[in-house]
Amino acid sequence: MELDLTPKSAEPLFEGDGGGYYTWYASQMPILATTNLGAGRFLLHPRGFAFPHYADSSKVGYVIQGSDGVVGMVLPDGKEEVVLKLEEGDVIAVPVGAVSWWFNDGDTDLIIVFLGETSKGLIPGQFTYFLLTGAIGVIGGFSTELTGKVYNFDKDEVQKLTKSQADLFIVKLDKNQALPKPQIDITKKLVYNIDAACAENVVEKAGLVKTLTEKEFPFMGEIGLSLIRVKLEAGAIKAPSYPTTAAIQLIYIARGSGKIEIVDFNGKPALDTLVKAGDLIVVPQLFVVAKIAGEETMECYSITTTTKEQFFDNI
Repeated sequence: MELDLTPKSAEPLFEGDGGGYYTWYASQMPILATTNLGAGRFLLHPRGFAFPHYADSSKVGYVIQGSDGVVGMVLPDGKEEVVLKLEEGDVIAVPVGAVSWWFNDGDTDLIIVFLGETSKGLIPGQFTYFLLTGAIGVIGGFSTELTGKVYNFDKDEVQKLTKSQADLFIVKLDKNQALPKPQIDITKKLVYNIDAACAENVVEKAGLVKTLTEKEFPFMGEIGLSLIRVKLEAGAIKAPSYPTTAAIQLIYIARGSGKIEIVDFNGKPALDTLVKAGDLIVVPQLFVVAKIAGEETMECYSITTTTKEQFFDNI
């Protein structure tokens, strides 16, 4: 069966005053379900706040834009919340089952793209999110009596917790609404700025390749993925990457535009197309991919379904 590898842009799942969440639906891009990969694009306007939630899939987030992002997270094996600072170029791993909230404390939009693996997810090829409170929060589904006893709340407090917020996912907070401050020492352990890191492959006036695995950033081991950053100057070519394992690659074009060619394991062309910022492309296992920048610098970020470095890269 011939695979449709056509690049796609995200479609809105939710939009409001505080921001929006955009996703690639498996129905829109069937190759995601076939390969058990998923992606989402998160936008928070200044003072935008995303309610506490958890998801059914592990993923890695890359901050495309913004300098004052804040995320509060309780890890699956953690007992206390950690509060982390995020800025452009940062990478953060979000293990399956982690409960988190997200906030933009800056004056410009905060944009994060999430790439992950969905083999254990509710819907193959898509992330499914579960809110704790609010209009569709899971806590609101339980009786007032039970919730009150569990959290030691009276009836009015339970109503405020479960029913007072009409917005589904993202809201805009008032300026006087205080939130916990980031813990900088913990941020250094759980957040990695890939844009500022030294690349293992740099060609002057052509581009660079940086691979992030659990060896450099142990937190990546929690999600079973690795991340690759490729930056190509105008007109530069990244020669075909030869995979040394059967890992699958999911590529997001973060900036610029260009062209991507993919060849299958039988030497037949599988894709030859122009790409632009916002496009998502799947490279199936053992397929070979090459990238060509257009008239401007092109940057892309991709995950592979392995924690080990496993490409022979050239520019």
